[in-house]
Amino acid sequence: MSSEIEETAVVASMPVTIMVKRLNNGANLPLPAYESAGAAGMDICAAENITLRPGRRAAIATGFAFAIPYGFEVQVRPRSGLALKHGISVLNTPGTVDSDYRGEVKVILANLGEEDFAVKIGDRIAQIVVTPVIHGHLVEVDQLNDTPRGVGGFGSTGV
Repeated sequence: MSSEIEETAVVASMPVTIMVKRLNNGANLPLPAYESAGAAGMDICAAENITLRPGRRAAIATGFAFAIPYGFEVQVRPRSGLALKHGISVLNTPGTVDSDYRGEVKVILANLGEEDFAVKIGDRIAQIVVTPVIHGHLVEVDQLNDTPRGVGGFGSTGV
């Protein structure tokens, strides 16, 4: 491995400490966890039982609240197996848990499938990814610079 790749691997593996408060409804649930050494996201479980009918959505409790350091967010993303096998997705994907939010983390699940989907306490319903946040500085101008694409929108660069 070159030293540049080694440095990148070291930086990428440096953990960010997130304080986790276990709420009453999360008493018997495992903490969110990585399921493999190379996993980007930690699986997070449901803290309630609910049946999602086709075309319906619900905010599912997880039983945890986080104190995320300033400069980071936790993104809530779908689990690929639930999406493929059952049509279950995180509706506002990726959902964002901001660094200044201290309430219970909930996952907005949507049933895009054709059958009822039962969520049970302890089921892994989503994955959470810790990511850095870069704040933008907006500057209002009268005109933007030109690019080859210009104002071409949805589908303008091909199929």
